[in-house]
Amino acid sequence: MEQEEKSDKMRIAVNTRFLLPHKMEGFGWYTFEIVKRLVLNHPEHTFLFFFDRNYDERFLFAKNIEPIVLNPPARHPLLFIWWFEIAVHRALKKYKADVFFSPDGYVSLRSSVPQIPVMHDLNFEHYPQDVPWSARLYYKFFFPKFAKKAHKIITVSNYSKTDICSTYNIEPTKVTTIWNGASEFFVPVSIDEKQSIKEELTGGKPYFIFVGSLHPRKNVKRLLQAYQQYKKSDNSFDLVIVGEPMWKQSADYMQFADESIHFTGHLSLDSLTKVMGGASIFVFVPYFEGFGIPLVEAMRCGIPIISGNKTSLPEVLGDAGILVNPFSVEEIANSMLQLATNEKLQQELSTKALERSKYFSWDFSAEKVWEVILGYKD
Repeated sequence: MEQEEKSDKMRIAVNTRFLLPHKMEGFGWYTFEIVKRLVLNHPEHTFLFFFDRNYDERFLFAKNIEPIVLNPPARHPLLFIWWFEIAVHRALKKYKADVFFSPDGYVSLRSSVPQIPVMHDLNFEHYPQDVPWSARLYYKFFFPKFAKKAHKIITVSNYSKTDICSTYNIEPTKVTTIWNGASEFFVPVSIDEKQSIKEELTGGKPYFIFVGSLHPRKNVKRLLQAYQQYKKSDNSFDLVIVGEPMWKQSADYMQFADESIHFTGHLSLDSLTKVMGGASIFVFVPYFEGFGIPLVEAMRCGIPIISGNKTSLPEVLGDAGILVNPFSVEEIANSMLQLATNEKLQQELSTKALERSKYFSWDFSAEKVWEVILGYKD
């Protein structure tokens, strides 16, 4: 009996290269929220954390983790190849991993270990011009191979599942949709706290807020143009942009800067929850999105939402906000004006947002991820 119980214990390797102490972005937060729960909920199993640089102790969530640093740091397409096809391949064999879980979608094509990637979206297949040529070549060559190689694939929306299956000719039974969650630290703030946040950030004015990396597909340029158009009819709201440029395109956005537009750059979780909580309206109009975690963060704070109507966003938002064509500056601007000048509508959408937020939970997501990992022998 003792031998049988011992044989059920797994050694689960995890790609944790996006767990970075000072700059957690989308992949990093996904990894943090899901993997932390897997480790704490399943202490009987061993988790092999594969880092690509010196790790922070705060990411060693429990004693059942073995941290392993694999060189070199994988932050360029050529280094991606080295890291996954040589370093990860060797480590999976050396440390006797039973399964490899990869929250950013990459796998090792050379390894025979069952692998479960999380493919969040295929934006580079539909808008390749938004990605630098070296990364574009890597993604378009390797991701179809990753999809074929994977034992099972997890994705974050039904939209992305359909896209992965149709683009890469993958059987739907191989792909499981598991919605994302949002941190429990995003909560509504009191009227007094909201005013204090506004005083510090905008001198007391209410504000629209956008949260996300300043990647071309996030459509921030059209948002800025729409805000300028909105101001021709009403100048009571400022605009706060939270996030850092990707691919060194900051000049494209900073040309719009004036006294009513506030670029905060990257914010810590503590600062972000306050800035989100202090907002009056959340405007999130990417033209391509695999899920859109900031939507759920805004919902949890009870912030009225204006969202793009493309790809996965209607699936996530439901009826908890206003949907607009992200390619229409005029439509975005009109919706900003409509919501900014209608307090009754703001209250209605705030209530709907809080109700909709109950559909998204990292605890539930982690349980479903675990079910897929358990099925690696199938």
